[in-house]
Amino acid sequence: MLSFAKIWKWLLELTDVAGWITGVLVILGLTALVHWLWRKLHKRVHAKLEQTKTVWDDAFWEALARPATLAIWLIGLMFAFEYIFTERASVMLKVIHNARTLGIIVLICWFLIRLVRSGEVRLIEIARTSTEEGRLDPTTIEAIAKLGRISVFIVMTLIGLQTMGFSISGVLAFGGIGGLAVSFAAKDLLANFFGGLMLYLDRPFAVGDSIRSPDREIEGTVEYIGWRQTRIRTGEKRPLYIPNSIFANIAVENVTRMSNRRIRETIGLRYQDADRLPALITDLRAYLLAHPDIVEDQTFGVWFHQFGDSSLNILVDAHTRAIELVEFYRIKENVLFGIQQLVAKHGADFAFPSRTVYIESGSAPASR
Repeated sequence: MLSFAKIWKWLLELTDVAGWITGVLVILGLTALVHWLWRKLHKRVHAKLEQTKTVWDDAFWEALARPATLAIWLIGLMFAFEYIFTERASVMLKVIHNARTLGIIVLICWFLIRLVRSGEVRLIEIARTSTEEGRLDPTTIEAIAKLGRISVFIVMTLIGLQTMGFSISGVLAFGGIGGLAVSFAAKDLLANFFGGLMLYLDRPFAVGDSIRSPDREIEGTVEYIGWRQTRIRTGEKRPLYIPNSIFANIAVENVTRMSNRRIRETIGLRYQDADRLPALITDLRAYLLAHPDIVEDQTFGVWFHQFGDSSLNILVDAHTRAIELVEFYRIKENVLFGIQQLVAKHGADFAFPSRTVYIESGSAPASR
């Protein structure tokens, strides 16, 4: 039979278990209440922030939503565990304390990375719709965001290691030695990395620009600029992958950023049309001046250029208003048709290669 002392001891233990279960339920209930209040507050503040024109307040509040929710439950659960193990296991209390600290560090890191990402998305959207001078282009925003996320991850990792009892000085020393070894083993990778960094800082071209290199057979539209390589879509619609270090040693022409496209043509007339040249050149100049797609404040002119082997050469030099290639070809075609009509109007004709043979007997020269 059970003695009174055993029954009393069992009742005390049961009361103790019921007590800490009740305490845990109270802590979890309060945690759920705080979570509910946070959700209500977040919705109201978010609705008001959407009415402002500031980018970073929306980004901050959006980035804070999920990390703050997890932080509430993390702190609540850690308090519950501390209540359970109070005065029972000092080792467990230390583990709980370290887990709570490390969890908060992880949540802060997650929040900062989300903040950078949210700000990146909004700034890129503004950059693509804005026409203001001096604005950041999407490529630069993406580069800064990547650096920001990497920096946040490295800093928070070092803080986490310090919290767990690791010496940061030892980690940095090991990292310095390891970095020296890696730099020798991966010099090409580092060259491409710094080449990409220079592309982001100097911005010779951006995603969507058409570029070409007079030094290499590189021509196409930039689709992606990474830390190691840049992807270009050629005119044949083939992807061309170029290591970023290449751009440090070649000349690059940004076709998209040109202000005008140039028409520079040599018109060859017959030698028998020499007396018609002055009037024809005057009319050609007037025709180009009156053309709506020709820019007058750039290099412009029509000149008698040279005596060719079979022709009298006229140089036509002008800049069009068009930048897009198809539109430029349309304007150039129109200009050349106009030149052809003016040549025919003056009774002249275009020259072609010919040879004149002179006979020593004194007879008339024959042409063929």
